[in-house]
Amino acid sequence: MAKDYKQGKSAKKFVEETQNLWRSYSNNRTTWAEHAQEDREFRLGKQWTDKQKSTLESRGQAPIVVNRVHPAVETAKAMLTANRPSFRCSPREDSDNKMAQVMSGMLEYIWEISDGSNVMRNVVDDYYVSGMGCMLVYQDPQADDGKGEVKIKDIDPLDVYIDPNSRDRFCDDAENIIISRLFTKEQAKKMYPRYEKAIRNATGEWGSDRPATNLRDSGETSFPEEIRVQDTEYIRGYERYQKIQVDMYRIFEKFSGKEYNFEEEEYQEYLKQPAALIQGQPVANMQIIQQYLQQGIKPEMTTFEQLVVMGYIQVAEVTLPRIKQCAMIGDTYLYSRILPTDKYPIVTVMNLHTRTPYPMSDVRIIKGLQEYINKTRSLIIAHATTSTNTKILVPEGSVDMKEFEEKWAQPGVALPFDASEGAPFPVQPSPLPNELYHNETSAKSDIDHALGLFELMMGNSQAAPQTYKATVSIDEFGQRKIKSKLADIEAGLKRVGQIAIPMMQQLYKTEKIMRVIQPNNSLNEYVINKRLVDDKTGQISIFNDIAVGKYDIVVVTGSTLPTNRYAQLELYMDAYKNGIIDKQEVLKKTEVFDMEGVLQRTDLIQQLQQQLQMAQEEIKKLSGDLQTRDRESVNLRKKVETEKFKTRLDKEANKASAAGTIFEKRLDDTLSTVKKEIRDAVKNGTPQKRAT
Repeated sequence: MAKDYKQGKSAKKFVEETQNLWRSYSNNRTTWAEHAQEDREFRLGKQWTDKQKSTLESRGQAPIVVNRVHPAVETAKAMLTANRPSFRCSPREDSDNKMAQVMSGMLEYIWEISDGSNVMRNVVDDYYVSGMGCMLVYQDPQADDGKGEVKIKDIDPLDVYIDPNSRDRFCDDAENIIISRLFTKEQAKKMYPRYEKAIRNATGEWGSDRPATNLRDSGETSFPEEIRVQDTEYIRGYERYQKIQVDMYRIFEKFSGKEYNFEEEEYQEYLKQPAALIQGQPVANMQIIQQYLQQGIKPEMTTFEQLVVMGYIQVAEVTLPRIKQCAMIGDTYLYSRILPTDKYPIVTVMNLHTRTPYPMSDVRIIKGLQEYINKTRSLIIAHATTSTNTKILVPEGSVDMKEFEEKWAQPGVALPFDASEGAPFPVQPSPLPNELYHNETSAKSDIDHALGLFELMMGNSQAAPQTYKATVSIDEFGQRKIKSKLADIEAGLKRVGQIAIPMMQQLYKTEKIMRVIQPNNSLNEYVINKRLVDDKTGQISIFNDIAVGKYDIVVVTGSTLPTNRYAQLELYMDAYKNGIIDKQEVLKKTEVFDMEGVLQRTDLIQQLQQQLQMAQEEIKKLSGDLQTRDRESVNLRKKVETEKFKTRLDKEANKASAAGTIFEKRLDDTLSTVKKEIRDAVKNGTPQKRAT
């Protein structure tokens, strides 16, 4: 919470102390500031001094600038900021697992609302050119309709004044860090609207400490604090950050498992909160207490202070490092506040760190090569000019020089001369050696290599291999050198996340919905501090309570570097064909804008294809069943016919058997009759005829 400082002796003394510190820090960094400003101007084409220009012109040479530094810096910057960084949060305790993904999404949300891509570009530009890029993590109380947002912005390194005794890359060991720049009073009033009256009455220094260089300035470039509007009142503003030790109370609630760190005022307010003891258990939710009262159960009312005495709440007095922020305009102290972090919110991304707050830039290292290129090109142009303007040696007094020069400039004109005085003859300059042209090319290549760049990475087709896969491999290998620079950038981004999380935990106390648009056009939504009521118990719980838990930040290595889209897509396609990943992962690596629509349509097509396949399988099955039934029906008919035929055969067989039986019976009867007649004839003595 910000605290307004009453204008008194203590406030005046603090302002004077801050101004003296600013002057001291400014004096100690004079050499570095001059180099930083000179490197900025040099990068933009101001690469000759006035003395060098006069010397060249006196020799008939042009002070030409072949600026190789600017495109090299732009290429390196484009590579390091090709993609948005990916933040990953890991919880320090198992209970915070659910919140880790939410925290990752919130860091992406902060990056998006802060226009982090442009912030990153400016920081990387300062990193290469000035030797140090600076980011500030801050709370904007007016954002989101007054609810406030945590944001990130880039700062001009020449506006940052660091304790000269600091040796840490992120200035953790600095006693103070001051951000100071000139404002118009109208600007200051808009920045601090609550202190408009104090700003109106403020007085103080308005002079600039921006260094001047001896590089030739034709008025083509402008830098901060070089432009002053007439009849406008300027005043210097200060934001001072210092490390202090703060007495705090560490709270642990046994009944809820929550842990807090409170300052004195917050702790006293915490102790006054009402609570109750129900069946010997502490309850802090007033709605639950009201429900018990409605049921006729009278709880034992108490306060958090009594819960501390009874041991339900553990309290430990600790001294923790914190950052104190103080804002001043001129000689007027505006406010101060204690930030919820022990790390400076100013993140310094240093290039060639010399264990001082004054790092070197890559531009300073390649400055000599660039000057050599300029001088070589100036010499080549001068030689070409001399070669196209032939020099004539004329015997003194043999011709009228004025008339001779006029006629010599005219084509096809005969020039009479007196041979007795000597004949004029032309003089040709000596040709330049080819090694001179080769040296200029080598110097350009050395500049690119110093910045971690290679010809292939800048689209030079002549340096590319013959095969596609070899080109992809060399492009990947070429990025290894620039990954050293990337490590510095990623360390700075990690520090940004470490500072942003406690600031979010302090600021976001109410329910908030955050939407983050992904590069593949998908939308992720995160809800924090959502209050939910249990239908049975009526207890209110907070869903995604970001105030609880501590998290470690990891920036995915290489997430900001460019990737070869074709090689990456080919890799993902192979993985998809082998069933390792699904098509959604493949689509993420393409430039398909409507990925969700494509997925929906392909899902619908896939569903229809599955239905068609099922229908075809069913038809095939039914066709098989029909064929089986047809075969069974034919076999059944055959069997029936066979049985019928068998029945007919049986009938005929039965008839034949019956006829044979009858014939046998009749034959037996006839035989019996014949035998009887024979017996009768024998008996009677009458002879019988032989049966035929």
